[in-house]
Amino acid sequence: MSEFENKVVVITGAGGGLGKSHALEFARRGAKIVVNDLGGSGDGTGASDMADLVVDEITAGGGQAIANKASVASMEGAQSIIDDALNAFGTVDILVNNAGILRDKSFKNMDMKDWDIVMDVHLNGTGYVTKAAWPVMYEKNYGRIVFTSSTSGVFGNFGQANYGAAKMGMLGMMNVLAIEGLSKNIKVNCLAPAAETRLIGTIPGIEVNPDDPDPMRHPKLVTPVVLLMCAKDAPTGQTFHAGNGQFSRSAVFVNQALEFNADVTYEDLLDKKDQLIDMSSAQEMSGLIRVMQRAKS
Repeated sequence: MSEFENKVVVITGAGGGLGKSHALEFARRGAKIVVNDLGGSGDGTGASDMADLVVDEITAGGGQAIANKASVASMEGAQSIIDDALNAFGTVDILVNNAGILRDKSFKNMDMKDWDIVMDVHLNGTGYVTKAAWPVMYEKNYGRIVFTSSTSGVFGNFGQANYGAAKMGMLGMMNVLAIEGLSKNIKVNCLAPAAETRLIGTIPGIEVNPDDPDPMRHPKLVTPVVLLMCAKDAPTGQTFHAGNGQFSRSAVFVNQALEFNADVTYEDLLDKKDQLIDMSSAQEMSGLIRVMQRAKS
């Protein structure tokens, strides 16, 4: 019996690409799936019945799934996703925040309306759906949550100031919620994926076929680490990278602090500039690590 048997899994943006891959794999392992997708294009415009098609595929294989076509970018839409899960299946065990759009332009040329909508879908939408699911998980002392971040935020990428800012904001939210969920067995992690999807097709100069992706760029090569983040013994407060058959983890590192007296000046710091910048002996650090260290002391 799979550890995901009868688990209720909510996946946003699951009408295609990464979300669809996650939904199909969880369903194959006996989970009950809420397939959310507005069905728009990669830039967030339009709507379709993509969610219904994924539900049909799951049910044709003997699984259980329902569709929700609300936008994660509104609090009402986000709440409806979780409400539909509760009405159909009685609870929520796992939430994979995957919905996203792209509106790429250099910051110099970016219309701030494109900034706002990317923030609304990625960061606010993730927050809204998570907020709706949080009380359910908190009450039952169990939950697994994935935020779909990006290397565009973790490392940076030209022309994606809006997207990168939203994606890096997810790491900040993860850092806090991993601490807040610790006593309630709610595990929260971030995913930074790489795959051929409808979003990638919106980037100028890049041609992809999301219906027939390159085998080594297929979304299904990302899904294994999503299951790992949603397992019973999942880690928490960590960021995983997946794609092209490769899996890795990134983290924040801090070097040894320089110590001065109360009369420290700019010249004092300038004299220690090389030591300040040197990361050769840095150690991994996060608020979660500090909480765990205090608990052991």
